Amino acid sequence: MIAEVKRRSPSKGDLAPDLVASVLAKAYAGAGAACLSVLTDAQFFGGSASDLADARAAVDIPVLRKDFTVSAADVCDARLMGADAVLLIVAALAATELRDLLNVATQVGLDALVEVHDETEAQLALGAGASLVGVNQRDLVTFEVDTDRAVRVGASLPASVVRVAESGIRSHHDVARLADAGFDAILVGEALVTAADPGAALRTLVGESAPC
Repeated sequence: MIAEVKRRSPSKGDLAPDLVASVLAKAYAGAGAACLSVLTDAQFFGGSASDLADARAAVDIPVLRKDFTVSAADVCDARLMGADAVLLIVAALAATELRDLLNVATQVGLDALVEVHDETEAQLALGAGASLVGVNQRDLVTFEVDTDRAVRVGASLPASVVRVAESGIRSHHDVARLADAGFDAILVGEALVTAADPGAALRTLVGESAPC
């Protein structure tokens, strides 16, 4: 589970505008999250570098900076914020840019989650050398979610790649289906931050009972 610290989204508006990043990060880690994803984009997601820094200081698990990374400076900023990984969206980058930013990430000690939406983008990610690939089930233009997308696109990825399913994951049934399709991890935001108890919601998604 990659659990997301997310205040709002372009498609749904405010989700948890008053969240405290450090508190949410501790709740996620306590519930068994393997990694955090923290939105730092202010315009569309209401995030900030402070959210990432606060979450990073609160927990020992890795933190992904979730933002629109389009330059080497953005990658370096992620490292300076304290992130352990950076997001690279294939749809937002030329093939040469993707390859260059993957190299920069490696040079500064960051992992890179390379996000794709279809089989063509998946092949571009692999060609650039991506070893951690996220399949986003949400269309970046229409914001519609296709819950079959991850299974379909994931089938084109080799077993050597770490596969992450993103968006539209709302139940343990969804998680089990993705695991059966060969995914190694899931990234969940909305279903967690809108829950009354994000930690309990996380446990429910991965199929664990809340502690007594």
